[in-house]
Amino acid sequence: MIPRYSRPEMTAIWEPQTRFKIWFEIEAHAADALAELGTIPKDAARTIWAKAKDATFDVARIDEIERETKHDVIAFLTHLAEIVGPEARFVHQGMTSSDVLDTCLNVQLTRAADLLLADLDKVLAALKKRAFEYKMTPTIGRSHGIHAEPVTFGLKLAYAYAEFSRARERLVAARKEVATCAISGAVGTFAQIDPRVEAHVAKAMGLTPEPISTQVIPRDRHAMYFATLGVIASSVERIATEVRHMQRTEVLEAEEFFSEGQKGSSAMPHKRNPVLSENLTGLARMVRGYVTPAMENVVLWHERDISHSSVERMIGPDATVTLDFALVRLAGLIEKLLVYPANMEKNLDRLGGLVHSQRLLIALTQKGASREDSYKLVQRNAMPVWRGEGDFKTLLKQDAEVKKYLTDAEIDEQFDLAYHLKHVDTIFKRVFGEG
Repeated sequence: MIPRYSRPEMTAIWEPQTRFKIWFEIEAHAADALAELGTIPKDAARTIWAKAKDATFDVARIDEIERETKHDVIAFLTHLAEIVGPEARFVHQGMTSSDVLDTCLNVQLTRAADLLLADLDKVLAALKKRAFEYKMTPTIGRSHGIHAEPVTFGLKLAYAYAEFSRARERLVAARKEVATCAISGAVGTFAQIDPRVEAHVAKAMGLTPEPISTQVIPRDRHAMYFATLGVIASSVERIATEVRHMQRTEVLEAEEFFSEGQKGSSAMPHKRNPVLSENLTGLARMVRGYVTPAMENVVLWHERDISHSSVERMIGPDATVTLDFALVRLAGLIEKLLVYPANMEKNLDRLGGLVHSQRLLIALTQKGASREDSYKLVQRNAMPVWRGEGDFKTLLKQDAEVKKYLTDAEIDEQFDLAYHLKHVDTIFKRVFGEG
């Protein structure tokens, strides 16, 4: 997590002051529940809130205490006692450190998910707007990087819209799965604290009680959360890679917005490079890199160990901050993307009609030729065009064997571009619910 690839809204979730504020709220809500149950005095619970609710926790002081205690939660509780006074002895009764740490982490992850969902909404809005703008703009579809058959640029963006719609659904599910709370005490048996305390804290923090937490919340929940972020990152890279290909000089069907005064190269003043898309590719690699450690965190010794702890202190902020930045950058890239329909048309025509080869193949079979013979007839007229030796339609009309099955008019009919676009409305209705 570095400032260059961070946005303040997301980084604020992971700042020490925010973390300690959440820790306090967990402890204070637990005190409220304990007071209602008669375990601690109600005046003590009220004092805890009154003394520390608006406190700014001294991060340096907590760090100083931790250097001696070698325990972060004890360091915080010691500092909290300095603020609250004698009633602090009623804080953390029956609780273990993981109750605070795990519940706090899940609060942070849910808040991060909310920001990421808002980011995805921006990406989806940009994709939808541009998809309808270029809904019927013909361009070449490619398989293996080679010209295949015509599509529209709107369809390319619709593909991405559908993919990010699925991403949003997955993130909603991952957020729900990770939004659990554990206030169950040592080894998760509730021996020292009533389960009703957990229920109260969970409701107050916007979480649900973890059904069985041992001493930690099970890390399969977190693994799914980070796996979901990794899949979203892959979707970011997919569209970023498409933009990078489209911006290649030999293609130049679309390119990133190039602002006034922007420089593309320190050596070559003419350069306009796809730097944002390349940056997104790199950021996506980083987010995916956090998935494997999250998976490995699922395996802990017995009721708990802390092998997961150092991992989560890093991947929690890093993965969410990085993906947040990437999604916002992607939304801006799509919003400002420069699109060149004339170049799309030029590239579409570059192979002299070869993109209609399948239509010719089908037409020949419908007129009585076997599929094998039809393939040979079409291919032998297509290959010279690849070498720059003639026009596909002309060669077909000069082929006596082809003419046994198709007239010139029937050959012409197979080169109708509109034929390939006749179901665009149907696809748009499937994706967007409107044509």
